[in-house]
Amino acid sequence: MARIETPKRIRGTQDIFGDEQRRFARVLEAFETVRRLYAFRRLEIPVFEATEVFSRSLGETTDVVSKEMYTFEDKSQRSITLRPEFTAGIARAYLTEGWQQYAPLKLVTTGPVFRYEAPQAGRYRQFHQLDAEVIGAAEPAADVELLVFADQLLRELGIQDGVTLQLNTLGDAETRDAWRAALITYFGQHRADLSAESQDRLERNPLRILDSKDPRDRPIADAAPDIDAFMTSEAGAFFESVTKGLDAAGVAWTRNARLVRGLDYYRHTAFEFVTDRLGAQGTVLAGGRYDGLIGALGGNETPGVGWAAGVERLAMLIDEPAAERIDAVIVPMGEAAEARATGILADLRRAGIATDMAFKGNMKRRLAKADAQGARFAIIIGDDELAKGAAAVKILGAGTQSEVPFGDLARILSA
Repeated sequence: MARIETPKRIRGTQDIFGDEQRRFARVLEAFETVRRLYAFRRLEIPVFEATEVFSRSLGETTDVVSKEMYTFEDKSQRSITLRPEFTAGIARAYLTEGWQQYAPLKLVTTGPVFRYEAPQAGRYRQFHQLDAEVIGAAEPAADVELLVFADQLLRELGIQDGVTLQLNTLGDAETRDAWRAALITYFGQHRADLSAESQDRLERNPLRILDSKDPRDRPIADAAPDIDAFMTSEAGAFFESVTKGLDAAGVAWTRNARLVRGLDYYRHTAFEFVTDRLGAQGTVLAGGRYDGLIGALGGNETPGVGWAAGVERLAMLIDEPAAERIDAVIVPMGEAAEARATGILADLRRAGIATDMAFKGNMKRRLAKADAQGARFAIIIGDDELAKGAAAVKILGAGTQSEVPFGDLARILSA
């Protein structure tokens, strides 16, 4: 009979277990802690959406839409896409579920997202994000709220040192249009010296040339006109309010005038938290204000601002959390003891005592398992204990042992 070959894990995916899982869980735990402190509400949205949700929000010409999305036809011949990010799906839900009545909304979600790109350190084709959004608030205070939230998350994880908040403004629509026109003129004068990719972007998305990593583009991009020369007084005042809010909250920031977002619906604040501890892929959290997004999806013009962070990247930066510990391990010796231990195990767990059972091996091996799990107590039950109606409870750290009636175990172990 031919040997059946075991299926392989698909490239760009991951199985998370052990130390990696503890890091992963710690990031989610910290996010949940800070979410509650900032009174953000959780929501869950579908893993897949109609493709137009992303093509209309992210733009047909972006790399994500044109190269990286997992898109397929379902059995009804509808074009479906696995979510490459959260914001578009949240904006769609805001419109289709009638959540306008609750605005302004402070929302968070977490979960897997999917992009078909070259796997590299901290980046997978199925990866996981934290996402925070404020929808329906046009005030700069919403931007400050999200940025302080992000800063506190990094502090909760103990990774704030070496992470820098880079901040920029994209201005209002008038500012952005004037700046975009000036960039097209400027880059057009240097077209022949630009990389092929930037020549293509000049027609589709000229702002993206500013953050090109190609050495041919950098001298040209560095000398390009700054947005400040085209800033309206209103846009300038908005950005000043954001920076003053950050200063008041004690959040350090640095201006990066080359930090951009290519899509037209982005306005005002753009930001990234970056580190040099992850090599070239140094962004750990990024976001901005997207006042034109919900209008692009067919709704009324609605302000919005948000950010996303990769769970895997954050997990790479934190110290390894301690392994989970349990309160007790039951060590039954013999079939009769196992039968009695099953009831005791259920009772202890219902009393809120984290308990496991060691079924296999001799006494020494079972006690070694209890110790390896970090248990405080080993509850030993054999024929003698069954006859007495009392377990031998061993305190593993101290090595001391005492008899405890079966009915008193939950009370004694909880003390």
